Amino acid sequence: MKERNLYKDILFGIAVGDALGVPVEFKSRALIAQKPVTDMIGFGTYNLPAGTFSDDSSLSFCLAEALTHEFSLAEIGNNFVKWLNHNFWTPTGHVFDVGIATSQAIRRLQNGYSPELAGGMEISDNGNGSLMRILPLLVYTKDKDLADRYQITKQVSSITHGHIRSVIACFYYLEFARQIINGKDKFEIYKNLQTEITDFLKSLLVNPDEIKLFDRLLNRNIYELKAYDIRSSGYVLHTLEASIWCLLTTDNYKAATLKAVNLGEDTDTTGAVTGGLAGLLYGFGAIPKSWIQKIARKDDIEDLANRLRDFDCRQQG
Repeated sequence: MKERNLYKDILFGIAVGDALGVPVEFKSRALIAQKPVTDMIGFGTYNLPAGTFSDDSSLSFCLAEALTHEFSLAEIGNNFVKWLNHNFWTPTGHVFDVGIATSQAIRRLQNGYSPELAGGMEISDNGNGSLMRILPLLVYTKDKDLADRYQITKQVSSITHGHIRSVIACFYYLEFARQIINGKDKFEIYKNLQTEITDFLKSLLVNPDEIKLFDRLLNRNIYELKAYDIRSSGYVLHTLEASIWCLLTTDNYKAATLKAVNLGEDTDTTGAVTGGLAGLLYGFGAIPKSWIQKIARKDDIEDLANRLRDFDCRQQG
């Protein structure tokens, strides 16, 4: 596997997938099928220019920004507050899309809640708001042991989403990403995780009913399913399944992200979550250049990737 810039792979992988989905967010699969997304387009749902990313990328960048310094849950949380209240890392200077659970958690942070306790912990709090922005955490966790990777993932997810289901989804996703950067084949990774994730969760005595909810990933071949079996709502498990399915049933970045967006409903998040993994799998160079050129704040994102790389390199000595 040739040397790649995983920092650009992650940040642009997310942002491009996200921006592909923004113009058709909330549209049904059937409606999109009448005019499938085949390129980076603008306007649509939010009437914003092509290349505009949503809260998925903004919050990913807020996390990445915090990771250019010593790890601090407080700083991550503060960046989220700065995003919601002061438009930090927004594409055009204003917040135009925010999930209910994320908004509520950020309000709790403002009211003095500890970051680890700010996220909702009810079953109803399992939207995809922590999964959509978790990938930059890979930079910090990639060289740590399994137990530490899980614990840190749990902490960072819980800033906005504290239920075990959201934590497991983020953990699975980051473990998949970690094996990608270690050069494993995507199907090999899928099989590895079926054993590794299951065994680890059992060792933690996680409620078996929660583990069972991940059955299509942990016990079946999700890539054998047809599109009508894959959901693309804002529910965290739907988003995780859809992203893995899109990754395993395509063979390049463009195909994976377009497939994700054309599933409909929560198109920006399915695009972002798929795009993050596809960016890592195929590399920044595999993302269509015409799409990169349209991305809002492209130079700022590149600068963030460079600062993230520089700090990570210094940490490794």
